Amino acid sequence: MTKVSIRPELHEAVKWQAARVDQLLRAAGVVLRLPSPVVEVRDGRLDAAGVRLLVKRDDLIHPEMPGNKWRKLKHNLVTAASQGHDTLLTFGGAYSNHIRATAAAGHLFGFRTIGIIRGEEHLPLNDSLECAAGQGMVLSYLDRATYRKKHTSEVAGALREEWGSFYLLPEGGSNAFAVLGCAELPGEIDEDFTIICCPVGTGGTLAGVAAGLRSGQEAIGFAVLKGGEFLTDEVSRLQTEAFGRASGNWRLEHAYHFGGFAKSTPELRYFIDDFEARHGLVLDWVYVAKMMFGIFDMVAGGRFPRGATILAIVTGF
Repeated sequence: MTKVSIRPELHEAVKWQAARVDQLLRAAGVVLRLPSPVVEVRDGRLDAAGVRLLVKRDDLIHPEMPGNKWRKLKHNLVTAASQGHDTLLTFGGAYSNHIRATAAAGHLFGFRTIGIIRGEEHLPLNDSLECAAGQGMVLSYLDRATYRKKHTSEVAGALREEWGSFYLLPEGGSNAFAVLGCAELPGEIDEDFTIICCPVGTGGTLAGVAAGLRSGQEAIGFAVLKGGEFLTDEVSRLQTEAFGRASGNWRLEHAYHFGGFAKSTPELRYFIDDFEARHGLVLDWVYVAKMMFGIFDMVAGGRFPRGATILAIVTGF
């Protein structure tokens, strides 16, 4: 399956946005590390399986908007500014990295930010929400039943009545503009690889990355949600929204959620500590560690062919 093409109307929007993104960054004095570096992980377990593992350090793009967060936000920020919005409103759970990154983006680029959090308020705030609040984000809470209907006109209307005009970013930041930003990632990579891996929460990163691959390359997404089988339809929907069709060169792994989103186990915590001791890289336990555990488990199980080069995306916090 060859690389898919951007829908014509979105292509025109993104074409003029490149210069606007640069203007936005210069005006705010924000410096990004792009392209993010690619390093090789040397490990005897990989050598024994005849597999190479490269890691794309998207976590180094920016300390407050790392990885897929900047890639998802960039075109949305320019679109919001071009439409005259001064407020961003978005959704997320209590441990959402997207909430935290949106708050940082608002602080850096001069947007008011509102975070609609799933569930009830718990004090003191956890580190993620405390960081978001510290960047000026107003936190509001929706009970879980209402939160499940957040995409409906009824909930959207109630939010606009409460908060006024805003640019809406979906949960996880995943929409067509986010997918287009993530699709730029494979073009930054000079090293040859056969398989690219990323953690999956809402599907936007996988949808974009897979669409940016060359023929013969495959993307694997590691779902961090328990019961995340619905993500297959969501990734296809996002690709169709951005490109007119699904690319067909990706798949999802569902065995490495460790109990569900923002949940962990002693086995995962041991893996994180061991990986840091071996390679000097601290893995984010909500997303990246689950992907990396899955990769090493699949290597041990012989699920990658000898000679394969795997590229894993370190997506952020």
